Amino acid sequence: MFGAVSTGDHADRIPGEAEDFASYRDAGGYRQLASIASGDERGREAVVETLEDAHLRGLGGAGFSTGRKWRIVRGQAGPRLMAVNIDEGEPGTFKDRYFLERRPHQFLEGMLIAAHVVGVDRIYVYLRDEYAGLRALLERELDSLQADPPCPLPAIEQRRGAGAYMCGEESAMLESIEGRRGMPRLRPPYIAEVGLFGRPTLEHNMETLYWVPEILAKGADWFLSHGRNDRQGLRSFSVSGRVRRPGVHVAPAGISVRELIDEYCGGMPEGHRLKAYLPGGASGGILPASLADLPLDFDTLQDHGCFIGSAAVIVLSDRDRVRDVALNAMRFFAHESCGQCTPCRVGTEKAAQLMAREKWDRALLEDLCEVMAEASICGLGQAAPNPLRCAMRFFPEEC
Repeated sequence: MFGAVSTGDHADRIPGEAEDFASYRDAGGYRQLASIASGDERGREAVVETLEDAHLRGLGGAGFSTGRKWRIVRGQAGPRLMAVNIDEGEPGTFKDRYFLERRPHQFLEGMLIAAHVVGVDRIYVYLRDEYAGLRALLERELDSLQADPPCPLPAIEQRRGAGAYMCGEESAMLESIEGRRGMPRLRPPYIAEVGLFGRPTLEHNMETLYWVPEILAKGADWFLSHGRNDRQGLRSFSVSGRVRRPGVHVAPAGISVRELIDEYCGGMPEGHRLKAYLPGGASGGILPASLADLPLDFDTLQDHGCFIGSAAVIVLSDRDRVRDVALNAMRFFAHESCGQCTPCRVGTEKAAQLMAREKWDRALLEDLCEVMAEASICGLGQAAPNPLRCAMRFFPEEC
């Protein structure tokens, strides 16, 4: 189940449905960027306040406040840099590719608005290497943008992802951009203070920037008007597994997986019954069907040992074995561990060996989980126990 994210049969071709520079600009695109670039500090402050009012958070998985991040980096002494993460290595995640294939300039405008508000001199776009068609698309559209810019533009460089799950972690990505092996840095200092090439760095997931122009155009209240179960905003769910209509579905924040399946995914296939689901890809844990009415959003799943992350929802039916899914995830983590710290490097490999046995030594596995979660340097080792712990907690009959 887990491994490299599928890139489809034509990942090396430029997407034909993508909106080009001329079409985007004719529809009013880049007007907000031009206005912000020509405005004063009060205008840039208003942009940050709008994003804070909309409660826009990082959509790569961490969920940090976008407006607060901009304030922190803007408060550092220049020159400042920016890094955009489009590596999309979390198994089950493909939302960034979906948006880029359709509206690349909405993302680019959001990226440039962030650069002007924060005061960024150079931008590095870190794109998954398997997305060859998207790389060619961005090169073509950036050439068009730079040939007829709506305002002065910072330097923009594309960097090819190194093919490592670890490079989804922000500091490991910076190491890769700098030409070194993608391994996470110890913190503090944080990359907002000492980041790419030692400079203050604004790091963002592509989708976070994609929403910026639309929120600024329609207002924070528009974004907050969406939501369910006492949550607010919109979320892009990458849905795969046992559903009739897999794909990217933009739905209200706080929607439950049961509502997501029934209202957006066409229901379960004939003869399948919901058994479990992964709310946040391989690292987000596994929840049983009895918890299918939980709100899918930040800060709603932690009490159950899970998190939404990048909202990669993988649906399992009664024809799947949860223990097999958990083992597959642990083998993936063992393969993708950068090896820098012992708890992750040794713990994931040892856990995978123990999980391959017919009968699990649950006490030993729980000890391994605790060491990985508490002592690993970065989020890979800290989150690796989630599927295992969920399998033991919610599906003990399989373990």
